[in-house]
This record gives sequence, structure tokens and C-alpha cells, in this order.
Amino acid sequence: MAEVEQGRKQSEEFTDESEEEDSEEEPKLKYERLSNGVTEILQKDAASCMTVHDKFLALGTHFGKVFLLDIQGNVTQKFEISSVKINQISLDESGEHVGICSEDGKVQVFGLYTREGFHENFDCPIKVVALHPQFTRSNYKQFVTGGNKLLLYERNWLNRWKMSVLHEGEGSITNIQWRANLIAWANNVGVKIYDIGTKQRITNVLRDNVSLRPDMYPCSLCWKNNSTLIVGWGTSIKICVVKERNATEMRDLPSRYVEIVSAFETEFFISGLAPLADQLVTLYFVKENSDQMDEEFRARPRLDIIQPLPETCEEISSDALTVRNFKENECRDYRLEHSEGESLFYIISPKDIVVAKERDQDDHIDWLLEKKKYEEALMAAEISFKNIKRHDVQKIGMAYINHLVEKGDYDSAARKCQKVLGKNMDLWENEVYRFKTIGQLKAISQYLPRGDLRLRPAIYEMILHEFLKTDYEVLPPLIREWPGELYNNMAIVQTVSDHLKRDPTNRTLLTTLAELYTYDQRYDKALEIYLRLRHKDVYQLIHKHNLFSSIEDKIVLLMDFDKEKAVDMLLDNEDKLSTDRVVEELADRPELLHVYLHKLFKRDHHKGQKYHERQIGLYAEYDRPNLLPFLRDSTHCPLEKALEICQQRNFVEETVFLLSRMGNCRRALQMIMEELEDVDKAIEFAKEQDDAELWEDLISYSIDKPPFITGLLNNIGTHVDPILLIHRIKEGMEIPNLRDSLVKILQDYNLQILLREGCKKILVADSLSLLQKMHRTQMRGVRVDEENICESCHAAILPSDMAKPFSVVVFHCRHMFHKECLPSSGAIPGVQFCNICSAKKRRPGHGIMEIKQ
Repeated sequence: MAEVEQGRKQSEEFTDESEEEDSEEEPKLKYERLSNGVTEILQKDAASCMTVHDKFLALGTHFGKVFLLDIQGNVTQKFEISSVKINQISLDESGEHVGICSEDGKVQVFGLYTREGFHENFDCPIKVVALHPQFTRSNYKQFVTGGNKLLLYERNWLNRWKMSVLHEGEGSITNIQWRANLIAWANNVGVKIYDIGTKQRITNVLRDNVSLRPDMYPCSLCWKNNSTLIVGWGTSIKICVVKERNATEMRDLPSRYVEIVSAFETEFFISGLAPLADQLVTLYFVKENSDQMDEEFRARPRLDIIQPLPETCEEISSDALTVRNFKENECRDYRLEHSEGESLFYIISPKDIVVAKERDQDDHIDWLLEKKKYEEALMAAEISFKNIKRHDVQKIGMAYINHLVEKGDYDSAARKCQKVLGKNMDLWENEVYRFKTIGQLKAISQYLPRGDLRLRPAIYEMILHEFLKTDYEVLPPLIREWPGELYNNMAIVQTVSDHLKRDPTNRTLLTTLAELYTYDQRYDKALEIYLRLRHKDVYQLIHKHNLFSSIEDKIVLLMDFDKEKAVDMLLDNEDKLSTDRVVEELADRPELLHVYLHKLFKRDHHKGQKYHERQIGLYAEYDRPNLLPFLRDSTHCPLEKALEICQQRNFVEETVFLLSRMGNCRRALQMIMEELEDVDKAIEFAKEQDDAELWEDLISYSIDKPPFITGLLNNIGTHVDPILLIHRIKEGMEIPNLRDSLVKILQDYNLQILLREGCKKILVADSLSLLQKMHRTQMRGVRVDEENICESCHAAILPSDMAKPFSVVVFHCRHMFHKECLPSSGAIPGVQFCNICSAKKRRPGHGIMEIKQ
């Protein structure tokens, strides 16, 4: 077969370029012409039929010759069979035997290596011959021929050929296909299937369009598998499945039947069919009407891939083929043969043989490159890297990079360099210089190699020097990302320092110099620059390089820069910078000291306990909302000092809390009522303290204040008897919403009554349930056996002779006594108690069980 690249070019010759020019859909098949010996044969003769085997091809001609060809089209053997057209060539599955028939009635079946076989001349043209697929095996020496009759030839045990007629009387037989035990043939009426195993004809599939001459538009048959036959005739396609008949339905019917699972019409006339997985490859003969002439002329044949559906089909791809002399061909002049092993499809015409093949990964990549879909081409090449024969992944990638550069997408082009250039340092350096030439060093700099494989230091230094001249802003992130050993660090430090002499306040250059000092492990210098710039990376630098000893005198600067980050860092590293040291540094900045001590308290209420007294004033001055939570949570805060500060500043809520905590609840309640005038808060306070005197103070204070009385009536029902409050209300006093308050009191009372009744019912039910459970338990039998002893005499509870009368008393506590050993009953006549349990002051059961025999 020709080289793939040549095949691709040939494919363009065969297909209709006008249809593909603007199409973005990738072709499914590629084409090439079968050449070499075939070209010479078809210059002098014309192809009439061809059969395909995995190992070779067999070509029949109009001048009665049969050629065996390799898959490149070279002739390996030649047979002079007849002087007229060869109608059919049949091969068995092994490729060792061949059957040939011709227009003059000759039929030959012989071994390609033995030349022994069958030779016969008939008095009518024989259109088709088909060997049993297993003809090589001695018990399958069978073949059929088709002329006016369908004849079966079988070699018997005497090594003679026996002939029998399978079918006749429906015109000339034009096609036979034998698969396993099934023979399918077509005549003028339709298609029949015969089961050679059961010797039964299974079905008859009628021809649809009877107006078409069967000799001009012959039937196409092909087996998809051992049970699926595809029939194409005229413009009709049917897919027939041979199935086993249920034994209960057989009677006089064949053991198999055929179900047509798909039937649909096509646009053109069918010249050949072949299966392709679950799809079909169809060869169409096309007629078109000329715009210049009225007469009909023939167009190029089409090779389509279609997806069959139950009543229609879906076109997957369609190619118009430019075969030689196509304008002179008719529908019957085309044939489609296929090789199942490699999915090769041969389009046979009198003067040309074209091979169609599924496109492979190389073809897919070629098409993507042609459409300038470089990204997809590169991905496809990488996926199939191990199997690539012609495509160099790097070559594809370079084409993609060039395309992106031409398009002006420099960042994407630079990013692709990482994947495409890989470990090729020479290509990397070439690309760096190219990007420098077009002024796009910034794009490629962030993607340069920086691991074990790296460019020469001069390349990195050249880039840094270039940015120092043209673009300061790129330097800090670049130096941060590049390891310091990529270039001569001291040389770059000197260059940056020289630039700073001319522009000493340039933040970008200062940041760059700090980064360089960091790589050079001169952290003090870097820290100094970062603090000067108030740069956010200063905290990361301190953490990463453990520079806490260098910041003892810079704590205020750090907190002025970012309080939250600075405090978090100081608290996370108390072992390196003690709390006392930090407090000392922040002594002159109380607002900063408060932030530090507040976060310390949040982390641990006890760590900074010696500063709690100091914190009271700090909270009062800078953060009053957190003062009360601090007073609540701190156990080390001096209450007198806190009370003094809060009273000085008239912080009522804080003062109330401190008074209640110091035990002066009456004064606290008085402040709530008099200064806050908040009855709800006063009631809540009284509830928390749960002190009758406080309730009395609250009622006394509220008795002449109607709003307070309303609040009390609404809230004290569960703590104080409301009647006591109601009796003390002065007659004639107008109280807001009194009715609602009284209704609420009654509702609360009803609710209490209901709750009590509910609890009582539950208690009674539980008691009854437990009593029943105890009764059931006490009613159960108690096992007494030889191992049990009398709790009084400690002898076996049961006598050795069970025939003698005996009496045993068993208490519910499981203690057992001989009746005669049981002490006399107690104070209650007729009731006995277990002495053991009574001594322990336990009375597990009053009842007893007495056993007598």
C-alpha cells in the first residue's frame, strides 16, 4: 500500500473537494488507488469482480483472467480461465481454495496449492459461485452455483461430486453469500435464505421496486455476522436477523425465521454494502441531470457511512469519488468488497480500484494541523505518542507556537513552550532570543526552566538586566519566583544598587533589592527595607527566617503597619518574644497595648492575669463594648478597682454587674430601676438572683409606676404570687393593658394546672405499669433443683428421696427454706418475711411460694 502521506494526497483526488472545502467536519475515511500490477492489468483489460481475503486479493477480468494480488496490488499468480468475463470469484475462510465462474458457463473449484478440484462447463452463463466457508475441511466439501438454477455440489465418500437443485423457476440468480450454515441468494423475485444444516428454506424477502431491471440494478448482499443479513436493492435497504423459532410454534414450519429489524429508502441506487461496527458503508450509483443537455449522464459514485434506524437512517459521512471512466459506468459496473480484519473497503469499477480505509491517529493530526487546530493536534499527538510514526510532537508544538506568535497571543505561546520545548535547552535559548527581538521577554520569563534542568546563567541575567532598563515592575515577582542560584546574585544586587543611587525612593527597586538580600541570606538588610516600605511580606520574612530577635525594638513599627497580623505573629511566638517584653515595648502606646492584651485574653483568660487590672482602664478607654464580657470572664480582675473605674465613668451596666457579683444585689437592682428604668431588665435580674427580698424591693418600687406594674404582671407569674401584687395596687390607678395582663396571669395559672394534671396522669400510669410489671415478675415460677440449699440449715433444699412428702418455702427474693427451718411469722398473722432480707432492711417481696409434696 502506498505511504500514508501519499495516500492522504490521493484521498483528496478521489473525494469531492468542493464539498469538503468549507466543511469543519473531519472525514471518516481516506482513499488511495490500488496501483502497481493492477494499473497495468486495467490498461489492457477491465475488472469484472474481485474477492478480498486478509492475505491477498483475487481479481477477475472481462477477458477471462484471474489474478492473485498482494495488498499493494502486485500480481503473485495468474490464471487463464476463459475468453469471456469472469462473473464471480469465491474464497473459503482459509484462503486455500477458490471457486470461479464465467459468462461462458465454466465453473472451476480448486486448491491454490493442490490444483485438485471441480471443473465443469454448463450450457448457460453461471453468474455466481460460493464455496462453503470451511471448504478446506473434508466434511465440508460443498459449493453452490447460480445461473437459472441454484445448484448445490457436495463431494461424497466415494470422492465424487453429487449435485442437487436447491431452487429454480424465478429467473437468473445474480448474487450468493454463504455464511456458516446459511446460504442467501437473490433472483428476479427476491432474496431467499437456506439452512444447509437442517436443509430448510427459511424465508423469502421480496424485491421492493419491481420496475428496476434486476440485471441493471443487481441486489447487494452481505452478512454482518452469522445471523444478520443486509440486503440492498435499488434504493431500498433491509436488515434481516435470522432467529430460532420457539419449539412450541414449529409444527410444519422451519426451525428458524427472519425478522426485518430495519427497512428504509436511500436517495441513490445501491451498488454495494459492507458492515462497519454498528454502521453501514454504502456504495451508491448516482444519476444527475446536466444543465446544458437534456439527456441523462452518470455522476461520480458516492461512498457513504450511515447509521441504520428502524425506519430510516442517519448519514454519518459522504464522499463523492472520482474513479477513472466514471461517466461510462452503470450501477452494475460497481462492486464493494471489504476485509473484515482491517476495515478495508475496495471500490471496484471496470478501470479503477480504490481502497477506502478508516482514518487513523496520524490522519486525524494531519487534518487538525490543516485546519490550524494546533491545540487539539498537540493533545492528540501526546496521547498517541508511543504509536506515532510520522509525527514529531515537538514539530507540531513548534508550529503551534509560531502560529500563536503570529497571532499576537504571546502569553499562550510562551506557556506552550513549557510543554513543547521540554528538556531541549537549545530550543529554549532560541525562543528566549526570539521573544527578546519582538519585545516580549515579559511573556516568556515566567515560564523558563528553573528546576534541575536550566538555561545558562547568562540568559537569566540578560533578562533581569533587560527588565532593569525597561520594566521595573516585573522584577520583584520574577526574582521571588526564580531560585537565586539561577544567576549571579551579587552582580544583580550591584546593578540594582546602582539604579537606586539615581532613584533612592523607588519602591519597586527597593522591593527587588530586599528580595535579592533575602536570597543572599542577608535578612537584616531585607527586613530593614521591608519595614521602611511597610511591605506585606515582612511578616512572612520574619516567620520563614526566624528573625524575632531582630524585631524586639520594631514591635511598634510592625503594629503600626498591620495590628492584626503583628499581634497574631507575637502571640504565635511567645517563646521567642515574651509577653512581658511586648508589654514593655508597647507601654507608651496604650491603644496598641490594648489590642495585644485583648487578643491575649481571648486566647487564654489566665496567661496575662497580672495585666487584668491594667486592662480595666484600657477597655474603659478604648473598647467599652468588650469591657463587660472581660469583667464576666476574668477571674483575676480586682472588683473594687473595676467598680471604681466604672462608677467614675458612669458605666451603669458594668456597675450593676460588679455590684451583683460583689453581693450588693439590692443596690444593683436599684440602679437598674432608677438609672436604667428598664423593668424587663429588673425582672430578669430578680429572676437570676431568685431572692424573695429582691422581689419585694422590685414590687415596692413599682407599685406607684403603672408601666412597671404592667411589666411585673406580665412576667412574675411563675416566681411570685400575682395576687400579692394585685392586692397592693391602689384603687383607681390606671394601669396600661391591665386586661391583657390579667388574661395572661389566668392563662399562666391554667397552664400550671394542666401541667400538674398531666404530670399526675403520667405518674399514675407509670406507677400502675411498674406495679403490673412487679406482679408479673412475682408470678413467675422459680426453679428449685438439687443445687439449691436451705438458707437456715444449709442442707440441700430437696430431699434425696423425692417419694417422701416435703415442704419448701421460696421467697420472691429467691431465698429458700425448709418449712420446718423457717422461723415463726412476724407480727402480721399469716404473712411471713425472708429473715435475711429483713435483717438487711430490704423487703423485696411479701408474698411467698410454698412447695409441698
